[in-house]
Amino acid sequence: MCTTCGCGSGQTLVGGHALRHRRKPGAQVQYRAHEQEAAQVHAHGTMDFGAGPAGAHAPGLSQARMVQIERDILSRNDGYAEENRSYLAAHGIFALNLVSSPGSGKTSLLVKTIAALNNELKLAVIEGDQQTDNDAARIRATGATALQINTGKGCHLDAHMVGRAMEQLQLQDDSLLLIENVGNLVCPASFDLGEAHKVAILSVTEGEDKPLKYPDMFRAADLMLLNKCDLLPYLTFDAELAVANARRVNPDIQVIRTSATSGEGMGEWLEWIRAGCKKAVDRKSIDGR
Repeated sequence: MCTTCGCGSGQTLVGGHALRHRRKPGAQVQYRAHEQEAAQVHAHGTMDFGAGPAGAHAPGLSQARMVQIERDILSRNDGYAEENRSYLAAHGIFALNLVSSPGSGKTSLLVKTIAALNNELKLAVIEGDQQTDNDAARIRATGATALQINTGKGCHLDAHMVGRAMEQLQLQDDSLLLIENVGNLVCPASFDLGEAHKVAILSVTEGEDKPLKYPDMFRAADLMLLNKCDLLPYLTFDAELAVANARRVNPDIQVIRTSATSGEGMGEWLEWIRAGCKKAVDRKSIDGR
């Protein structure tokens, strides 16, 4: 568990996880008793540091303390997330939290999405990165409003950051909010931002087993975009296996195969967004009566 963010909540177990301890040649590795107890050593040579009640390990912290820290952090975050969700619902704003590992192509996909919807929908973008405003600059070049959040050493966006960004953006009613999270398949899974859906983007240049290696993220997502599909003829990537692995973790996950380069799947993706925006506006009208 990261004691800064409390990642590890709601751990999804699919199978064993191999862990290699990297150290300098000849260096001795010593563990205190409570650290040894946190890891289960299986007969097949796997050390599982996610076996305790906290579902993770932090040197010097007991499992009970880790659980308490995690609960405190996520409880505060959930409070801010509910505030965000209430505001978005009251104003008919459809918010999506785009999550992926670095290099999945989500910014390029976002640029294509905005170019297609810019004259049709009111929209704004929140960009999350540890440093630089490079991605926000790319989004602004499309003519869309974008706000960059730099998280420093932080590995994810949280609901308080997003709430502050929403205030700064002065979002329009009946609009679309696209949140591009920090490239990370671990911590963003645990943090509700108040969004309608998490959208996990998996590139075909990654492995088919990514959903099994990072199950919490694919369990938390409602939609998976299998991206960069234009590269499939040049790779040994098994798209059917990737989808099957995602559905092994989350049987209800929707999947759209996309490519910002060739345009594959963009029509289906855009229709999914339009349907979500309409639903948000219709729900606001009903609740506002």
